[in-house]
Amino acid sequence: MNLKNARVYRLSAPLPVTTETLEQALSEFKITPLCAQEAVKVGFCQPLHPSVKTLVTELLNGVLVVAVKRTEKILPAAVIAEEMQPKVEALEQEKGRPVTRGEKQALKEEVQQSLLPRAFPKSTITRAYIDMAGNQIIVDTASASKAEDVLALLRKAIGTLPALPWLDNHKLHTNLQLWLQNKGLPVELTLGHNAQLKAPDEEGAKAQFANHLLSADEVQSHLQDKLVTKLQLSKHEVCTFTVTDDGAITGIKWHDLLTGQNDEMGWENVQARIEADLYLLTEELRRVLAAIQGVVEV
Repeated sequence: MNLKNARVYRLSAPLPVTTETLEQALSEFKITPLCAQEAVKVGFCQPLHPSVKTLVTELLNGVLVVAVKRTEKILPAAVIAEEMQPKVEALEQEKGRPVTRGEKQALKEEVQQSLLPRAFPKSTITRAYIDMAGNQIIVDTASASKAEDVLALLRKAIGTLPALPWLDNHKLHTNLQLWLQNKGLPVELTLGHNAQLKAPDEEGAKAQFANHLLSADEVQSHLQDKLVTKLQLSKHEVCTFTVTDDGAITGIKWHDLLTGQNDEMGWENVQARIEADLYLLTEELRRVLAAIQGVVEV
């Protein structure tokens, strides 16, 4: 199991839950199979493995792991259009005129409902890590909307969730400009090889660099008229990742020296192995986030 992204939120007050009370709260919103006429369902699921039945897993560092599963039936547009065509033609022949937009929409909804029982379901799982000691929630997604959906369901289950942005975006923008110049980088972090800059005017011209020497003049010259929107950073023998201008940590790639530390455990006990791996990743992510926060929020 991996941890690839981090949408981070600061809790303005400690959550009034324990592992046991959170388990009970989430069970009220546990995912259930889709019925024949249902298009989508969202609910909590086992965060580690289907064989581990609990909805909340507490790691050795006190981080609580939960997961939200979204199941939806896929109806390809081409299939809907093919089913609609004869119905549209029949209605036009009956009315003696072209169908209206409203009539066409009604036919589309009718076709979608008729196709739902035959549609194949597709599921996605988004994990969240509740750092009780650090008063933070980390959602493993690059999408802000998906992260908000997870928070919304957590808030509904718990009854409260005082989650705020973990960084001041204005301060972050200032620091991204400095970091690209190799100035004031967080402790133990170095420049990576990828960056994206965007002009703040209406045209929004972009400059993107991949696998590039970021200290090169051709990169640095763009700082004169553009703002850094994405910047890759690295922690030696731990990970590389990208910081975006809205505070997301994306594209995390963990070093083999870190991910291989638990190889001797094997996979005989799946739960123990996954928990051990996630413990390593969440501990290192804690340190990375603290280093970034320590510079941005001064």
